[in-house]
Amino acid sequence: MARINLLPWREQLREERKKQFLTVLVLIVIVAACLVFAGDRYFTGKIDHQNARNEYLRSEIRVLEERIREIEQLQARRTQLLDRMRIIQDLQGNRPIIVRVFDELARSLPDGLYFTSLEMKGSTISIRGGAESNSRVSNLMRQLDASEWLTAPNLTAVRAVTQGELQQANVFELSVRQTEPRNSAQGGQQQ
Repeated sequence: MARINLLPWREQLREERKKQFLTVLVLIVIVAACLVFAGDRYFTGKIDHQNARNEYLRSEIRVLEERIREIEQLQARRTQLLDRMRIIQDLQGNRPIIVRVFDELARSLPDGLYFTSLEMKGSTISIRGGAESNSRVSNLMRQLDASEWLTAPNLTAVRAVTQGELQQANVFELSVRQTEPRNSAQGGQQQ
């Protein structure tokens, strides 16, 4: 007699295959989740590492910018000090010249004439003063023109002022340019 298997073997096989499929599916999902998690951790680590490097660069840039500001301040201070030194050297070099100019002004001053103010801008000296007469002002201008240290006197104004009942004076304003005599300029260059 033929044996017929009436047990539901196909259903059991189907159930076994279904269990194997679900097991493989769960394993694939677990492996995929692990791969996604590992990939996320890897890229997050790379991003964190790059952010740390960027922050380090930013902090170093801040330090360098501060140093650059300090260097610019030092250069500005150096420039100011050099300008001051140049001014002091110019003043030291011009000190004998100023003394000579004042000496020439005093020597050029005729009797009956006085200065009330002297102002120097650049090489131009503005002089204000008083005189007993206009001829004394003319005499002053001739003596200034004859001076080696002064040249081109220019009379700006002359006004007659009555100081008392009988006293009358002339108030004048003139300008003159300071020059260096040719002999002293050449002598200074030869030394």
